[in-house]
Amino acid sequence: MEPPVVPHDRLDGWTLVEAATERPFEAGPVSVTAGTARYERETPPPRPFFFVSRLRISPDAGPNPALTRLVESRARGGFRDRLADRDITDLARRDERRLDVDDPDASRATLTVFHGRCAVDDERVPVEALLAVWEAGEYLLAGGAYPIGNGFEATRQDVLSLVRGVRPPDAEGGAVEHSE
Repeated sequence: MEPPVVPHDRLDGWTLVEAATERPFEAGPVSVTAGTARYERETPPPRPFFFVSRLRISPDAGPNPALTRLVESRARGGFRDRLADRDITDLARRDERRLDVDDPDASRATLTVFHGRCAVDDERVPVEALLAVWEAGEYLLAGGAYPIGNGFEATRQDVLSLVRGVRPPDAEGGAVEHSE
């Protein structure tokens, strides 16, 4: 399953490091399949990353408010787990708000902001992580994490620009192919 696409011009300085299809949820006849691509910046640790995911829920009931709340909740939990896998700890949810995306056919995204810390050598570097979830005929997720403070290249604006540009794989307009 192809992940969502990101406009070429927004990926300057980001390298595709992984593209995969996985099944993060399965219970009886209900399953969720995710096509995900992950990008990183080539910097000293902690290395900023950005990801995009597209969800296929089976059986297809189509997006609806109750399902959207469930997808958002499960996505936050899964994102926290992924951050922990990257040694980002002491996570605290700092903010949640609506975010406009560039796709005129998509809903507004729910953007959740987390703050945490990542151990690098003997230092605990502050990190900010963003997760956006929205619907564009199917559920799309995007976000990332990056160190905050002086001397770091990736910023909130970089990641927000990437998030806003995400489109379903069949969308046009300078999208990146994720196949390797």
